[in-house]
Amino acid sequence: MKKISNIILAISASILLGACSKNLDIKPQGAVSENNFWQTANDALLGVNAMYEPFDGEEFYGRGYMWFINASDDMVTGRINTNADAIKNFSPTYYSGGYTVDQWDMRYSVIRRANDVINKVPAISMDASLKNRYLGEAYFLSGLMYFQMAYNYGDDRAGLPIITRANNNDPNPTPRAANVGENYTYIEGELKKAANLLPYFDQLSPADQGRPHKVAAWGYLAKMYLYKKDYANAQKYADSVINQGKRALLPNFADVFKAANNFSSEYIWSAVSTAKGSSGWGSILPGVMLENKGWGLFNGWGYYQPTKELYDAFEAGDKRREATILKPGDVFQYFGAPKTYASVNSLSGYQFNKYMEPFSYANPVGTSISPNGDHPTTNLNVPLMRYAEVILIKAEAELMQGKNADAEINMIRQRAGLKAIQGATMADLKNQRRCELAGEWADRHRDLVRWGDAAAAYAKPLHGYNGSVIWPARNFNPVVNGVWAVPQKEIDRSNGVIKQNAGW
Repeated sequence: MKKISNIILAISASILLGACSKNLDIKPQGAVSENNFWQTANDALLGVNAMYEPFDGEEFYGRGYMWFINASDDMVTGRINTNADAIKNFSPTYYSGGYTVDQWDMRYSVIRRANDVINKVPAISMDASLKNRYLGEAYFLSGLMYFQMAYNYGDDRAGLPIITRANNNDPNPTPRAANVGENYTYIEGELKKAANLLPYFDQLSPADQGRPHKVAAWGYLAKMYLYKKDYANAQKYADSVINQGKRALLPNFADVFKAANNFSSEYIWSAVSTAKGSSGWGSILPGVMLENKGWGLFNGWGYYQPTKELYDAFEAGDKRREATILKPGDVFQYFGAPKTYASVNSLSGYQFNKYMEPFSYANPVGTSISPNGDHPTTNLNVPLMRYAEVILIKAEAELMQGKNADAEINMIRQRAGLKAIQGATMADLKNQRRCELAGEWADRHRDLVRWGDAAAAYAKPLHGYNGSVIWPARNFNPVVNGVWAVPQKEIDRSNGVIKQNAGW
């Protein structure tokens, strides 16, 4: 399969050109200035590729952001860790340092770089179709970054600061939007502009696979409208993806999580990754979820382990269960040999199986897994949105409008080897989202919050394979814990212009 090496190599060039560290805005600095950059098509390419540079950060799509998802009832912190435990328990001590505090900063750095592209590229004399694609990429990444922050940090009481093209270089801090609805309106505009400018996926060259495309913009519009509770538009944009006719479920669920299928018909948007180079590049999530110390063969980190509650949510005969979860006694391939699963350190006794394919081969280091166990990327592009989720977005939107969603629910069930049902309800939809998307960026925690189910779910303890309690019941206050705390360093850096979420 063709890798997007062009992106990664060009990112390296952008880093050198910008003379910036990973978590700072890449802007022309030093010998390269505003006056002599943004002049050529190559400058535009470097500026566009700079938007992706933070994606290699350990906390971007690897660990930090996943701690928010780890708050759900589907998984537990694999090893005792004070900061991680505070996040899991919704303790106000978590946001002052470590793990999640850079989410805000890293995503705003992407937004500012996207604003630079949108401000500067239109004046460059270059191929018009390529210019449109570059601008579409910038609008898409801006909208996506705002969306990923908006549903985590914003609610009806306060939204996210909106850094526009006009105030991109304003040294003064930008206050928060009045409410998250303002963010969703802005995101809507960004993603619609992206959809208008971007090509379809099959119009991208193999070397450019992994860049934004029109259907990805439609997919995130559908999901944004779901969070906004605009169900008619959620259905409309899900239908745009479905009716385009070039996305489809793979026949075998487990095949979705094979590197050879990184850009299969189920692909909508993923965290592009590679094992090549001294430390690889991209999402480290597969290595983070791997058994701590990897049974002596690789530096797995042993985090994010499934609960018995998740395992028991699967119906008998559901093919997704074993493809999703390893339990004691299961046989799997590891470093080219069969291995019977048994953990020496898993808190729950389970492990996620979805991201294990890169570790299955003989001599995988440097080919399918990174040589650097401290940055354990793989050649598997971790899915951020796939076609199955779009189908489920449509199903939920239909049900919330009082429509029948049997066709969509049964598409998902039948691939899982389950019988079709009639009169599907929201309970059926919730179960299918849980089982289909477990351990993925679809985010079970946010689902529970937006459905109003989080308080009841978290009032119950979580159990391990042997039935013992591995995480006690938690107190979840929807008024406070429905959003995460703004990182304290952002409040301090703004001299108090950016306010903390109420109750934290």
